[in-house]
Order: sequence, then C-alpha cells, then structure tokens
Amino acid sequence: MIDPTNPRPLEGLRVIDLTRALAGPYATLLLAGLGAEVIKVEDPKGGDLARENSPYVGRDGVVIERRHEDDISISHLTRARGKRGVALNLKHPQAKQVFADLVRTADIVVENFTAGTADRLGVGYDFAREVNPRIVYASLSGFGADAPDGKAMDIVIQALSGAMYTSGEHDHPPVRIGIPMADMLAPVFAVIGILSALEQRHRTGVGQHVDVSMLGALTSFVAIENWAAMRAVDMPARTGLTVQRLSPFGVFECADGYVAVVAVHQKLAAGLFRAMGEPGLIDDPAYATRDSRVANANQLEARINAWSRTLPLAEVVAKLEAEGVPVAEVRHPEDALVDPRVVAREETNAISHPAYPSGDELRTAGIPIRFSGARTGFDDVLPVAIGEHNGSVYGDILGYDDAKLAALTAAGVVA
Repeated sequence: MIDPTNPRPLEGLRVIDLTRALAGPYATLLLAGLGAEVIKVEDPKGGDLARENSPYVGRDGVVIERRHEDDISISHLTRARGKRGVALNLKHPQAKQVFADLVRTADIVVENFTAGTADRLGVGYDFAREVNPRIVYASLSGFGADAPDGKAMDIVIQALSGAMYTSGEHDHPPVRIGIPMADMLAPVFAVIGILSALEQRHRTGVGQHVDVSMLGALTSFVAIENWAAMRAVDMPARTGLTVQRLSPFGVFECADGYVAVVAVHQKLAAGLFRAMGEPGLIDDPAYATRDSRVANANQLEARINAWSRTLPLAEVVAKLEAEGVPVAEVRHPEDALVDPRVVAREETNAISHPAYPSGDELRTAGIPIRFSGARTGFDDVLPVAIGEHNGSVYGDILGYDDAKLAALTAAGVVA
C-alpha cells in the first residue's frame, strides 16, 4: 500500500522544461512524477506540438476533431500532468534574460530541440552554466548534441537502429514497433543521466551537460543481441512470433486468440508436452534435448500450433498453468492498462479533463517504480492554456512585478 504521507524522492528540485512533442516531455514527466517541480516553457504561439494531437477530450467526451476551444488533446493531458506552464518566446532578444532568471532558481534544464538549436536561441548549456554553474542541463536529440545533422522522429530512429529488422518474418517487410520505442527509451536514459549528474554534483558542487541521442539509446538495446554471431551460425535474425534459438518460445494461436509460451528448459518442455497430451515427445530424439528442439524448431512449432488452434485460449492457459509452464494471454493494450496489478501499484493512472469528467475511462502512464520510504505521483496542476502559470512563476518565483510582466507581455516576450 502506498503511504500518501511519504515524500517523493525529487522534492525540492526545480526543472526548467524546454521540451516539446514526446521524448523530452516524457523525461520531464518522469521527473515530475518523482516529485520535482517542473516549469514547462512553451512558445506563446501554439505551444507544445502535442496540443494539436488527436484525439481530444472535453464537454462532448472523446472526439477525433477539436470542437470547442477548451477541448484538450489527450496527448497534452497525459504529458503535461504535474507541470506548471509559462509562455516565453525564445526567439525574442529579451527572452534570454528571462530564461537566465529561471535558470538561477533551478537545478535542471531539459531540452529536445534539434541539435544546435538551443545554442542558436541563446539558451544552450554554455549560457545556462554561466548563469548557474550548478545546473544539470540535459539535451535529447536524434543523433547527439555533437552531431547536428538533421531532424529525427521515432520512425526514423527505429529504421536507422536496425530495430525494424528484429521483428517480423524473415521474408516480410520491416516492422515498425507499435509503440514509439525510441521516443520513450531515450528519455529514460536522459533521466538516468540527470540523476547521475545530480549525484556527482553532491560531491563536486558543479553541474554538467547530459547528452542523450535517440539513435544511440535504441541501438544500444538492439545491440544486446550479437547479430554477427547469429549470422555466422545461420540463426535467423528476425524472429517473427517465435524465437527459434530458444524453441519452444513464442506466441501460438488458439481458437479465439493467442498465447505467449515459454518452455525453454527440460522441465518446462516436458510440461508443455504433457499439456498437449503427448508426454512421450520428451523422449523423441527430435525433441529430447534443448539443442534438438532448437534444431527441429519448425516442426515443433507446427505441432504446438496444431494443438493450440483447436482449443479456446482459456483452456490452453489452464492446461499449461497446471503443468507449471509460463503462459499468458496476448492482450489488447486497453485491457492491459486496467490490469488490477498495475492499477494497484499506480503504474497506470486515470486522467480526465479538469472541467469535464468523461464517461470513458482514460488511462495513461504512471511511474513504474516503488520505494520503501517514498512515494511517486503528480501534483494536481496542468497548463491547460499556454502561459497558464505566468503569474505564479514570473511573479512569485522570479519576483517580477506587475509593471515588468506587463512590459514583457506588450513586447511579445511572454503572453
């Protein structure tokens, strides 16, 4: 049970969030859920790109096209949770001084512009370090801060990393991973880097630049398998529904769905064969050892599918569980998000429009980390409008009086 009186681990830290779209905002979302105060900086004209992502939610429920001014993109509702929002036109000459004032109060800056853009705007690491030598400044980009050679989207990184050729059948087209893997993985590494830099700052008193590339993050995951070694022994790189070098291991068809089965080791393989009603297969030379099962994976998988296709999914699961074989129904994401186990641990969260509760249960990502002496969770704050929290941030935190804020607004620096 989560103790609501526990503190969150990053309470007391302030983050200046220059990010937009998904990769950067997910990094700052993690920091917010761990307790940091996140101040989200948006351009006065349009704000974060995610504000325009369909679908939206509002007074008419969930809709595919925005119908009312106060409809909110579910992407924005998800990614901006727990953040205060200010408007700041970083292209305006006076914005640099406002940014400097923000950085003086902060511990962390996160940006995910195309490499080199933050420096051109005058809000890069070198400037932030001059203003606040203790600042930990994280840059997320497609190819790294030292390689400003083009914009990168998740699908581009999936293609370049080789990830698209790790799934699907060997003679089929490449397969895009269904979730934005590069956009989600790079920010996790960014947060690891930020927390590591903060720990080093405890010892040195000095911050530093944390530089994470989407291509490097996803390629490092692809590289966990040694593709050259597998090619050398003629093992298929693309595994499709099964991994034949671990056979029997993979997804098999039932009469009304699919199951994932792991029967790699001798005991598990014997349990699978008993569940299939063919206990003698464990003594068959073709399937008697792990190596022989791998060598005869095609015919073994055909036998498993011939059995599982005749039975309802629930029966296949029950038979395999009775034999101690790891098995699971292949679920739709909507079903997975309401699994009582992840709901109880707050690993997924319910969200709703702040003014119009929806009849549809909308669930999104939580913080999938548990602590014995701390909690996670998001402050009840959201920048619904661009510049929603200008007053509390520019006024209360930076100390700008009404006259200064009015002058900055009139000049188009803030809105």
